Amino acid sequence: MTAPRQVWPPEFEARYEAAGHWTEETLPGFFRERAEAAPEAPAVRFGGGTLSYADVDRASDAVAGGLRGAGFRPGERIVLQLPNIPQFFSAMFGAMRAGLLPVYALPAHRRQELEHFVDAAEATGYITVDRHAGFDYRGLARELGGSLDPSRVFVVGESDEFRSFAELEGATARDLVEPDAAEVAFLQLSGGSTGLSKLIPRTHRDYVYTLRESARICGLTTKTVYLGALPIAHNFPMSSPGTLGTFYAGGAVSLSPSPSPDAAFPIIERDRATITGVVPPMAIMWARAAGKTPHDLSSLEVLQVGGARFAPEAARRIEPALDVHLQQVYGMAEGLVNYTRLDDPLDVRVNTQGRPISDDDEIRLVDAEERPVAPGEQGHLLTRGPYTIRAYHADAETNRRAFTEDGFYRTGDLVSVTEDGNLIVHGRVSDVINRGGEKIPVEEVENHLMAHAGVHDAVLVPVPDPYLGEKSCAVVVPEDPAPTALELRRWIRERGLAAFKIPDDVMFLDAFPSTGVGKVSRRDLRAAVRVRISSEAPNG
Repeated sequence: MTAPRQVWPPEFEARYEAAGHWTEETLPGFFRERAEAAPEAPAVRFGGGTLSYADVDRASDAVAGGLRGAGFRPGERIVLQLPNIPQFFSAMFGAMRAGLLPVYALPAHRRQELEHFVDAAEATGYITVDRHAGFDYRGLARELGGSLDPSRVFVVGESDEFRSFAELEGATARDLVEPDAAEVAFLQLSGGSTGLSKLIPRTHRDYVYTLRESARICGLTTKTVYLGALPIAHNFPMSSPGTLGTFYAGGAVSLSPSPSPDAAFPIIERDRATITGVVPPMAIMWARAAGKTPHDLSSLEVLQVGGARFAPEAARRIEPALDVHLQQVYGMAEGLVNYTRLDDPLDVRVNTQGRPISDDDEIRLVDAEERPVAPGEQGHLLTRGPYTIRAYHADAETNRRAFTEDGFYRTGDLVSVTEDGNLIVHGRVSDVINRGGEKIPVEEVENHLMAHAGVHDAVLVPVPDPYLGEKSCAVVVPEDPAPTALELRRWIRERGLAAFKIPDDVMFLDAFPSTGVGKVSRRDLRAAVRVRISSEAPNG
């Protein structure tokens, strides 16, 4: 079994340690400190019940002992695929205290992704749930039968032929491991919307640094109640500041089974949630639903929006609709995280995606030949710093493409930087339509579409064209009353865009396909558009 490693050059290690970014704190270690300092403080709220810090700490020790008793040894990897339930935390901290490395799978992942995670991580165990959102995960565990020993599969709920997670929670703590802060703590998944996820090795010291700084930047305290609405295995709701940042501050985490307004709004009212994070499509949905809900949302102070760029025209709707403070978050599971600050002017919070956590986050903007671009110009974002990885796990070919020789990570994002240091994300490098040699930045056109009162959400996708190579199709989820295609094309023209940026086609859908964390799946959307175009093409 190949041991995951994450290595910074010695001179960078010395710099980050001297700056105080890296300490000896570990993920399970800091949680135990919080439990010892305030054992009865509420840690997790779920379904109307509450678990204290001491409850979660004891359960984590028990799970660690149960895993060791089941034959797991330090250094092994175990896939966690759990929805937003309290057992996620005892499974995560318990695995770490047993010396294991969790591999975080999202509830939306299925056989193809799980087989990839098990194989790439050389995982020897799997913790899941019996059913969630109408899907039976025990069936998925059976499909993995050729990859995993059924005696190393644990199920929250009815376990059938597998082992019950309750068996782990009822075990006696034994053979607990105190990890080294420099060691890899877990394997996170890359967050792209296309292709199979890559495995990201994050160390205790780099991840704890992000929690500490995120909690400070976002103003978290022991009074904070963070609503975990997005899948909490995802990096954004885990650490920006997310559930773990809330634990670091000594606050409470409230769990919602879904980010939909129907699920989340009653929980905000019941648990008096003060901060949460959602992706742009859900933020738009919340803004629309807020005026009609009977639930009291007045406790909610901050709504974070991240996971994808938030169009300014949509961002501007949030604060009036929800009476909250909008905070934009831009980052990646590979490292770099940016926040608009709570005291930033509204224009900054609406029009930018914030600035980095750390003074030692290095930003480099380059053109396609990796030459520096002029100040204020768009460029490909490269970054390195005290919590940005230097390599993916066991993926030499990808590492050659993704990292420069001097250690900068090629994010694949097109950004510009304002004079005050805030980043504006213009889209992915690949999110540019080449229409007969004319380049169309899709985010620019989408932002203009979103400014139309009759547009709930919009995505611009390329479609093949025999003459131009690619044409553009605007896919729109309309408001009521819905505009016509002609009205939208005229709208774009009247806003002063170049003629080649006016969508060649407009298509209306009731909703967009989404990734596991709720971002728009551009890959699936492109496929759906091409299928429809193909079906509408005349025969012969």
